Amino acid sequence: MAGLLLLVGIVCPSLPRRPHRRRRKLLNEQEKMPEAEEQRRLQEVQLSRRRLVQQMCLRVQGQNLGVGRSLGLGRSHLSRVYVEDRHGLLYCEVPKAGCSNWKRVLMVLSGQASDPDHIRHQAVHYSNALRRLDSFDRAGVEHRLQTYTKALFVREPFQRLVSAFRDKFEHPNAYYHPVFGRAIISKYRPNATQEALVSGSGVTFSEFARYLLDGGRPVGMDIHWEGYGRLCSPCLIDYDFIGKFETMDEDAAYLLRLLAAPGNLTFPRNKDRHPGDKRTGPELTHHYFSRLSAAQRQGLYQLYSTDYLMFNYSTPFRLRLRVLNSGGA
Repeated sequence: MAGLLLLVGIVCPSLPRRPHRRRRKLLNEQEKMPEAEEQRRLQEVQLSRRRLVQQMCLRVQGQNLGVGRSLGLGRSHLSRVYVEDRHGLLYCEVPKAGCSNWKRVLMVLSGQASDPDHIRHQAVHYSNALRRLDSFDRAGVEHRLQTYTKALFVREPFQRLVSAFRDKFEHPNAYYHPVFGRAIISKYRPNATQEALVSGSGVTFSEFARYLLDGGRPVGMDIHWEGYGRLCSPCLIDYDFIGKFETMDEDAAYLLRLLAAPGNLTFPRNKDRHPGDKRTGPELTHHYFSRLSAAQRQGLYQLYSTDYLMFNYSTPFRLRLRVLNSGGA
C-alpha cells in the first residue's frame, strides 16, 4: 500500500496552489513597481524642467507664466504653435529640434496619415495640412490654451545653431543663399568675388557668426536660429510638457502615452534633410566653433544665454556668463 501511495505521488505530483488573493495583489503590484517608478521619474523630470522655466521667466522678465494671456497674447506669439484637436495637443515648432518629425506625428494623430515614416518632406512643410493656433478666433485660442496639452521641444543651442548653418549654407538652397548668403558675403567678406556676391553661396561659419553678432544685421533673424523665447514665448505660454532633442526617444514616448496616442505610433528617427550627412553632435559643434575667435564664441553664448539657462544646458567651451539679461536671441 505504501508503494502504491509512493507511485501515486510520483505519477501525480501535487499541482502548485494558486497564490492567495492578497499575495496575488502584492505580486501584481511588484510587477508594476518598475513601471510606476519610471512614471514617477519622468514626472519629476517634467516638473523640474517646468519649474526652471518659471524661475527664469520671473528672474529675466519679472513676470509669472500665464500673464501674457490675461494681457492679450499677440498673434505673433501663436504663429509657431500647431494644433491637433483630436488628442488636444498644442506643439510649438522649433526648427532643428525634431520639428519635421513632430509634424509627421501630428499628421498621424489627426488622421491624415497612418505611418509617419511614409510622409514626404514636401507634405510636411508645404501642404498646409496642420492648423496653427493663430488661425483661430480669440475664443478658440483661449479654449485651447486652457484645456490642451502644450508641448515644446528644445535642443542644445550651439548644436542647433551649427545644424542650421550646415543645412542652409553648406547645401544648395534657393532661398537662404540669395536672401541671407548675399547679404552676409556683401557685408562681411572683403574683396568678395562677383560670383559669390551674386550667388550667395559659400558663407563661412565665421561670417555667419559675424552676422549673428552684428546689431545692425543686413538681414533679419530666421526661425532656424532664432532663440526659444521669440519662437515659442515660454514666459507667456505655460507649457505643460518640455522635451529635449537629446532625450527625444524617451520624451516623445512619454508625451504620446500622456496623449493616449495609438500604441503603435512611435516618434520617427529618420533624418529629414541630407540623410547622408553626419548628425550634428558635441564633437562636430566643437569643430565649427574652433574656427571662431574667443570673442565670437563668448558673444554667441551671450546671445543664446537665456536659452542655456532656461532649459538647463551646460555652459559650452568654459565660457562665462557676464550679464544674465544681455542675451535672448
